[in-house]
Amino acid sequence: MAKGLYQHIRSQWKTDAAQAALKQKIMVWRKQRTVERIDKPTRLDRARALGYKAKTGYIIARVKIKKGGRSRPAYHRGRKPIHAGLRKFTPKKSLQGTAEQRAARRFTKLEVLNSYEVADAGNIKFFEVILVDPRQPSIRSDPKIKWICSPTNRGRAMRGLTSVGKKARGLR
Repeated sequence: MAKGLYQHIRSQWKTDAAQAALKQKIMVWRKQRTVERIDKPTRLDRARALGYKAKTGYIIARVKIKKGGRSRPAYHRGRKPIHAGLRKFTPKKSLQGTAEQRAARRFTKLEVLNSYEVADAGNIKFFEVILVDPRQPSIRSDPKIKWICSPTNRGRAMRGLTSVGKKARGLR
């Protein structure tokens, strides 16, 4: 059976040449800001599968997240460090959920549609977040995405209404 375009893109993503090119890109991405707006998705197949369309109103943001356990600020008032509750502190939400929330805070007028992982480099993970502008006429007139324009969908990432948020809440 013949493969479609996006299946070819997906298979090319796993080749050694693509991984070598990705390593070069990661070196540049590390020096950029935590939330960076980009022109087009790095993984077009994944973005399209999650609802991205190449038209006005859709925006992609790359988010850089540090991996590893979190630590609470230490207090210096005569407790043993083992009993202070500083180590092995892990948040309940995933790194991807954190990435979506950071993108939502950076772009306040936009709504988070979905997100996907792009790269994993040592102690940093990179996610691309698909954002939608609900005030854009092209979004308001599209019957497939105009649901995001209603006020009930305001602040989706913060309220755990995206796909990752629902998974974290045990709804998937």
